Amino acid sequence: MGIYQFKKTQEINKPIQDVWHFISNPCNLKLITPDYMGFNITSSYLPSNMYAGMIICYKVSPLLGIKMNWVTEITHVKEGKYFVDEQRVGPYKIWHHEHILQASKKGTIMTDIVSYKPPFGIIGSLTNPIIKKKLKDIFDYRFKALAEIF
Repeated sequence: MGIYQFKKTQEINKPIQDVWHFISNPCNLKLITPDYMGFNITSSYLPSNMYAGMIICYKVSPLLGIKMNWVTEITHVKEGKYFVDEQRVGPYKIWHHEHILQASKKGTIMTDIVSYKPPFGIIGSLTNPIIKKKLKDIFDYRFKALAEIF
């Protein structure tokens, strides 16, 4: 019944301001999420920039096409540097996702660090290899999508 981490780093050949402008707009999340996730934002109003305290509601189909609600809160924002979203309602016991930007010679290094605890106690822990593979697939998709966008 552990807490696990997943980390993905990507270098994007654009300045931080451009990358920040894209990733800090919650409406762009659908553009970098695989279609098979059935991802749809259900919040009735979302501004184009995230802020601490923002609540975002989604419908997702992470397993077997079963739709479920996912609610996240943006808990920390440092303009142009990072933001953190945490699950309030959804498939995980714990979900803490850090989005970190750093300047590089080529543009921007973006690092995602997801700390999570699967549901269902020991059963969830036993299925973590499947969960970790799914996260890898989702973030590999994001990597490719962001490479195409930028």
